[in-house]
Amino acid sequence: MPIIRFIQPDGTETAASANVGESVMQTAVSNQVAGILGDCGGSCSCATCHAYVDDAWVSHMPPAESYETDMLTCAMDVQENSRLTCQINVTPELDGLVIRLPSTS
Repeated sequence: MPIIRFIQPDGTETAASANVGESVMQTAVSNQVAGILGDCGGSCSCATCHAYVDDAWVSHMPPAESYETDMLTCAMDVQENSRLTCQINVTPELDGLVIRLPSTS
């Protein structure tokens, strides 16, 4: 099982075991990671799972689809490395992925 590391704005870290094939958002919700709500259940229609992919992992991510980019306009404090975690599928290659949570969602 890949491990995803979620880092809060204050530096607090939660390491969560993820199931291959599920989304990073599902992993966060299953592990009660504060700051990842996933109100829409992962249908890319609310931006409550917005987070930042750590700079060291950005090159490992597939590019965001246009519908994700459009939905990110609803998020606060969007940056170059912003993603909706419901749109990142867990693969074995993402073992160790670091996701940083914004101070606002």
